[in-house]
Amino acid sequence: MRAGAAERGTGGARRAASGWPVSYLTVVPDNGPVLEMTREEFEELVAEALDRIPPELTRLMDNVAVFVEDEPPADDPELLGLYEGTPLTERGEWYAGVLPDRITIYRGPTLRFCETRDDVVAETEVTVVHEIAHHFGIDDARLHALGYG
Repeated sequence: MRAGAAERGTGGARRAASGWPVSYLTVVPDNGPVLEMTREEFEELVAEALDRIPPELTRLMDNVAVFVEDEPPADDPELLGLYEGTPLTERGEWYAGVLPDRITIYRGPTLRFCETRDDVVAETEVTVVHEIAHHFGIDDARLHALGYG
């Protein structure tokens, strides 16, 4: 999922009136203030988003690990999350002894994309759901139609 992919009114000009204490904002030249959050705080948001996934769905998840990284690959700097693996819908009898699928949620672009802490919470949840949906074989077109684009 890329920053700006879901149009929910986030992004745009960032300001101290964002609801964050000033200590959570850093001014980046030509970018305005950017939210700050420790890696541990962001990992906790990802864990909370995972906890909000209905148990009947998490029981179906198989051989998948979720990671938090600070930045995405340099060739895709606005990437908020990434699913790498074989979706459940494509696995067959051949699927055995493979490394886990990998879901990665990127902290840096999420903080640059969002204006407030509440935006970060909401965006993190949308990104986690989006990447888990890929694990279940749901493509970007369907996710966009469902509001998780």
